Amino acid sequence: MNWLILVTAGLFEIIWAIGIKYTEGFTRLWPSVGTLAAMTVSVILLGIAMKSLPVGTAYAVWVGVGAVGTAIFGIILFGESASAMRLFSLGLIVAGIVGLKLATPT
Repeated sequence: MNWLILVTAGLFEIIWAIGIKYTEGFTRLWPSVGTLAAMTVSVILLGIAMKSLPVGTAYAVWVGVGAVGTAIFGIILFGESASAMRLFSLGLIVAGIVGLKLATPT
């Protein structure tokens, strides 16, 4: 269950990372409110997951899910580069997340 909570925290990290782009420097009210709400939910869920998961593993997975998801949405929404090297590098992050999951006895 804590892994599901952790992945959900990572999904909220994607929401707030993409949301920052839409806040235009936190000058737009509703994108700013949504982004701050997603930040809050993300960190609270991370804290809950850390009750039983190792801090290094939980944080690395949270950041990894957020980084990969944000990069993918950057490609889709903002036309960012989808070069082979960039996609390969994202794959390495995913491999790291899987490795951490497999190496964590919970």
